[in-house]
Amino acid sequence: MASLNVGNLGDYLREQRRTAQLSLRQLADAAGVSNPYLSQIERGLRKPSAEVLQQVAKALRISAETLYVRAGILDEKEREELETRAVVLADPSINERQKQVLLQIYDSFRKATPAPAPAAAATAAAHTAATADAADAGTTEIPAGVPAAAAERPADAPDA
Repeated sequence: MASLNVGNLGDYLREQRRTAQLSLRQLADAAGVSNPYLSQIERGLRKPSAEVLQQVAKALRISAETLYVRAGILDEKEREELETRAVVLADPSINERQKQVLLQIYDSFRKATPAPAPAAAATAAAHTAATADAADAGTTEIPAGVPAAAAERPADAPDA
């Protein structure tokens, strides 16, 4: 049987299983799949369904989205968006209406902001670090895109 290219999913699963100190049989039992089937996944001989990956992720106590990316079911950008949404929805300190409003704002920002090119992302990270250094040094440089009124507000001022 030829090995399938599933983005090193099998190697990653094996590493996660060993980190969790579980035998193949223990993980198979916890995930509700057969031992031989899980072994074939780890060896790259089988490509599991999203449902099986979700069961395995739950048994390993890791993100199912990470496994979806490794298996080629989901791309990295989609995973990040799903994880962000999951964190907001799981936050017990805000009510359901606040969660929905926050997700609407998040969506509007994602639509309004084009994805940065790799070089632009590195430049933005350097700019952020330089801005943080300037703030630590007590200078008043305002980063591009930040309204002056927001930048001038004292750090201890209450939010409006």
